[in-house]
Amino acid sequence: MTRREDRTKFMNDTTYASPFSWRYARMELRELFSERERRKLWRAVWIALAESQLRSGLVSQAELDDLRAHGSDIDLAAALEIEHEIGHDLMAEIRVFAQQATIGGGKIHLGATSMDIEDTVEMYRLRIALGSVTASLDALLTAFAAQIEAYADTVCMGYTHLQPAEPTTIGYRLAVYAQDLLIDRAALLFARGELTAKGIRGAVGTSASYFRLLAGSGRTPADQERDVLATFELTARDVATQTYPRKLDYLLLATLAGLGASLSKFAADVRILSSPGFGELFEPFGKKQVGSSAMPFKRNPVMSERIDSLARLLPAYAGVAWQNAATNYLERTLDDSANRRTVLPEALLCADELLSLARKVVAGLRIDERRIAENLRTYGPFAGTEAVLMDAAKAGADRQQLHEAIRESAMIAYEALARGETNPLARLIADDERIAGFVDPAEIRVQLDPAGHTGDAAPRARRLVARIRETLETTREQGP
Repeated sequence: MTRREDRTKFMNDTTYASPFSWRYARMELRELFSERERRKLWRAVWIALAESQLRSGLVSQAELDDLRAHGSDIDLAAALEIEHEIGHDLMAEIRVFAQQATIGGGKIHLGATSMDIEDTVEMYRLRIALGSVTASLDALLTAFAAQIEAYADTVCMGYTHLQPAEPTTIGYRLAVYAQDLLIDRAALLFARGELTAKGIRGAVGTSASYFRLLAGSGRTPADQERDVLATFELTARDVATQTYPRKLDYLLLATLAGLGASLSKFAADVRILSSPGFGELFEPFGKKQVGSSAMPFKRNPVMSERIDSLARLLPAYAGVAWQNAATNYLERTLDDSANRRTVLPEALLCADELLSLARKVVAGLRIDERRIAENLRTYGPFAGTEAVLMDAAKAGADRQQLHEAIRESAMIAYEALARGETNPLARLIADDERIAGFVDPAEIRVQLDPAGHTGDAAPRARRLVARIRETLETTREQGP
């Protein structure tokens, strides 16, 4: 299915539709968080519960077979009609399921409370989605590794306070972003490991209804819970209320917000470096791409701008999850329910879209080495003044007098640049007797060559590439 067909399939142009339902993120994640899939998974939990209760003698084989036969028969229109009357979406789905499964319908939801079902499904979907997002992050890190390696030795100006500072390399700068993403990756894996279900424990998490139901069967509520959760590869903590700890939602969304911050910084830097004042690095731009409706010449960094725009949503989602965790009073209140329908899926869909955009930007980066060299010639000599200062001081010069001499020459050089002239700094310093008396003028010119002033940037960048590849390979060997 093409991207255009994908959008057409999911967009309803007669009513409001969230951009995440058709414009952003991958179809597989949008389908995972669809209402149809949600209800199919509810039914899957009810069937898993019935399978366990078959072992306890509470459900017959015929009843279980009937439930299995109708597990995918979602009739959303019928369910919504019932919900309109009773005001409870899960109970409406139970009634539709029971009407379809005329043999086993009477055993649906036996002993359960709504959140036994809903929280199991929610945690299952969160873990699936987070695994998919992490795989996208791995693909982005792979793209970064290739570019870091390719440009590890490409010297460019470094900037602090958005002003020329000292030289670095393109590869080392890209390694900064990739290192942040490695931190985010570890945080995502930690968060996924902490995402545990409520369990199958009834209204306030004590399993009281199940103890009564299973009495005399030789099986315990813990046995039943293990049966159900194993179907979805979930585990539960020792303690639960009516829900799993809403703190877990905050942990997940705060982690995604951290990922968004890393991607936002990268995108913002791309935007800065692609502006005419820098002109060093650009995101890909298609041959037929339109930059502006009014100005045909524009080549706006729209993907990077979109990253920065969407990334701002993630801390907002995390803030809502914080409120949910902080105000889920006693064993449970319902003031988290409505907003979780939005913030949980959209946070993951948003992160997925951000990673997809970032991967396109990184893989298609356009590096203007001519402009990089020009900026180095213009501003690079300033960076070498530190080396001149150190060498002259070591030769016996007064450090404070040297600093003032170099400062005076630098100010003259900046004025020359403002007039559009070539940077005269090397000549000014080499001709200054306060400096030339301690450092050979020829050596001064060598010191002011920015290419020799990048320290260990290149080998450090390559070490990070090796760490990225080792980390990803270890993950592949270990499996999910």
